[in-house]
Amino acid sequence: MTEPEADDRPSPDALLEEANRERRGRLKIFLGAAPGVGKTYAMLEDARARIRDGTEVVVGVVETHGRRDTEALLDGLDILPRRRIEYRGRPFQEMDLDAILARRPKLVLVDELAHTNIPGSRHVKRWQDVDEILDAGIDVFSTLNVQHLESLNDVVERIAGIKVRETLPDGVLQRADEIALIDLPPQELIRRLQEGKVYVPEQAKRAADHFFSPGTLTALREMALRQAAERVDAQMLRYMRAHAIAGPWPTRERILVCIGDGPQALRLVRTAKRAAERRDAPWVALYVETHRDHALSEEDKDCIAQALRLAEQLGGETAVVQGERAAAEILAFARARNVSQIIVGRAHPKNRLRALHQSVTTDLLARNENFDVMVVAGEDERPARSLDTRAPSPAFDWLAYGVATLTVAAATAVGLLIDVWLPLPNISVAYLIGVLLVAIRHGLAPSIYASVLSFLAFNFLFTEPKYTFAITDVQNIMTVFFFLVAAVITSNLAARVRAQVEATRLSARRTANLYDFNRRISAAVGLDDVLWAVVHHVAATMNGRSLVLLPRDGRLEVAAGYPPEDTLDEKSMAAARWSWENGKTAGRGSTTLPAADWLFLPLRTGRGPIGVLGVQMTEGQQLLSPEQGRLLDTLADQAAVAIERTALVADIETARVAAETERLRSALLSSLSHDLRTPLVSILGASSSLTSYGEALAPAERTELVQTIQEEAERLNRFVQNLLDMTRIGSGTLKPRTDWVDLADVIAAALDRAKRMLEDRPVRLYLEPGLPLLRLDPVLMGQVFFNLIDNACKYSPNGSPIIVRARRTGGEALIELCDQGPGIPETDRERIFDMFYRVEAGDAQTAGTGLGLAICRGIVEAHGGSIRALPGRDGPGTCIAILLPVPAGPEIAGMEGDSTRGEDSGGQGSGD
Repeated sequence: MTEPEADDRPSPDALLEEANRERRGRLKIFLGAAPGVGKTYAMLEDARARIRDGTEVVVGVVETHGRRDTEALLDGLDILPRRRIEYRGRPFQEMDLDAILARRPKLVLVDELAHTNIPGSRHVKRWQDVDEILDAGIDVFSTLNVQHLESLNDVVERIAGIKVRETLPDGVLQRADEIALIDLPPQELIRRLQEGKVYVPEQAKRAADHFFSPGTLTALREMALRQAAERVDAQMLRYMRAHAIAGPWPTRERILVCIGDGPQALRLVRTAKRAAERRDAPWVALYVETHRDHALSEEDKDCIAQALRLAEQLGGETAVVQGERAAAEILAFARARNVSQIIVGRAHPKNRLRALHQSVTTDLLARNENFDVMVVAGEDERPARSLDTRAPSPAFDWLAYGVATLTVAAATAVGLLIDVWLPLPNISVAYLIGVLLVAIRHGLAPSIYASVLSFLAFNFLFTEPKYTFAITDVQNIMTVFFFLVAAVITSNLAARVRAQVEATRLSARRTANLYDFNRRISAAVGLDDVLWAVVHHVAATMNGRSLVLLPRDGRLEVAAGYPPEDTLDEKSMAAARWSWENGKTAGRGSTTLPAADWLFLPLRTGRGPIGVLGVQMTEGQQLLSPEQGRLLDTLADQAAVAIERTALVADIETARVAAETERLRSALLSSLSHDLRTPLVSILGASSSLTSYGEALAPAERTELVQTIQEEAERLNRFVQNLLDMTRIGSGTLKPRTDWVDLADVIAAALDRAKRMLEDRPVRLYLEPGLPLLRLDPVLMGQVFFNLIDNACKYSPNGSPIIVRARRTGGEALIELCDQGPGIPETDRERIFDMFYRVEAGDAQTAGTGLGLAICRGIVEAHGGSIRALPGRDGPGTCIAILLPVPAGPEIAGMEGDSTRGEDSGGQGSGD
């Protein structure tokens, strides 16, 4: 494998970041340690300088707090009017974001970046408004005090004793293109406060008593300076990556400590911590993982895990990289992070005598040209192998050496046969093949043993003089020498290939493990299925036990376990609660509550913590290896996403049901307000007229008013009946009382019931002779036909005919009721059977609840039939088609002389 070299190409990520920045506006933040240092004043001065250079500048929002000097700088600037917002009956003014986006100036001034907007604004925070302005390509000047950074919130509270309520994410400051640090000495700021240049007198007194003490201001000033320095440092690193500058640029001290599998790693970490404290510098603990790591013992893996955890506990950063040449990987990492000093351990002398390659320390010193390297010496209980490029010495394997001996013996037998027919040099091929096989099967050390044994056998049996180790022929000396060299090189290469193959297999198993886990949790539908897949897979992967704890009613409870587990001891539960509350790892093998029997990892997503994953390793394993730790972290992240997915599905379903319920409620209220009010108004009007003018009215007029009352009361009764029928259908209590009935009788009864609606409409009946009897509930099916006739009358012109057809088709009876109205659009033909749904028809919308067809469908389906809407047969209109099953039963022929078949029925429309 080739070793990494310094890349002279720019970082793609850095270039992409720069390209994204080019599309956005530029953000400049005037950062101060405390109120009153002059951030707004400096921002306005800078803005005036931009105006003199010809830049279009507008003021989005600037808070002067009554300071005359600040107000004077605002004179003459283009100030956008603020937007008025009513909240709890009081008027407030906020920055008008839409006006800024419509105006699209080159630069906009937005004061107090951490401000919380009044409810009703587009965004909760002002920095979100600024983000939208920047996305529009507009530059922004803004101001910020360091105590408003989210990460410093608790620190400021401890120092100043004041809880800062308005905060913003640290990422806002990190994304700024430029930071201007506005600074004042504490005594100067206190003097400005006393002179009334910061707050009005009453506020100034309270501030001086609580916030503006010299100690507090000094601490805040230091935090502001650190934030500015870190931001500038990040800009420098981004510039180096974007321009392919290898570095390092020693502008700031950074320490890198290289750790390995020996106990010396802990000493290296502590040394790095002390060095970083003396220099007040950040530091990183790095471990280089090679293909040889799979051969490490559990003790060695524990040493690595302990060193990485100690580094995190001491406040350092940890990193694990993969590669074959440790020194090259270390230097590449150091260049990428602009490290100034590398700390490594001294390889043990005994290791150097046995090593086939130079130690990492030696290799690092030979390659290094730009970094200071600190080599830490010291004796340990056993030699540290972290800086050795060779594989660790495994326990002596008698079987492997026995196989090597037998392989050499077999090669010797083959060589004796070859010696009969072929020249001497060809015999060495048999030995090389044997050495190669041993290296592939058993590794480096047995293959070296086989090489030496093959050399001795070859010399003893096949070189002159034979049966002695003496060599007299110079040619034979060269043959034997090169044979030994070739055998050693071949065994070494074969052993390396074998180790790399094992590492590849391990990586493939890890990838397959993650793929299988992702497939299982993706296939799981409900929460219980996801939890079972998680605990089962984690237990199998870690070769132990696992469980998931989820919050229920404010308490953390075991939701699933494998093997099944529903209780935890007090120590383990305390560790689980701590992990849940703090969002960090706790329990066995960690630095928090290590006496617990379980290791707990928080399950976190973008929405926050959702639970805890618990793992109990096999007996005797105290710590996770770096590989196991990364794998477990990945499994925990995937599990958290899967659990959140089920919660989101449940939330979406709940929201859908709530929205549908709200829609139905609104439709019902709308129907009640309209369809109850209309008949009630008619009834009240007619009854009041009879009461007030009864004697003065003619008999015909009184009869007409009484008929109006009766018709509207019947209409109101139908509406209430529809609601009751729909309630019965929705609750599943609608049970048809079926009997053998003649379909013609049911239709005739419905027509008779609707004769008032049909006074000015002809009804045409086309009933096929010989229709069989059907098992129907005549009352419910009569209601179906009545509702269909009612709909046809509502949505078709007066005087237009209504056509009813009935015939048998196969094992079903087909009934069609057609009108000559405007028809129903194809997209609405299925939806008209939903509750409260009516086709949009503008202002000419006919009154109705939208329940009639829904009731028809419920009744027809309760009879085992189906109903659908079709276009009119002859021109415009709608046909409602009903299919009802024809059960086996008595076949009674219809009346041959049916006077209605194929004839028009006018007047009453009864068809008789």
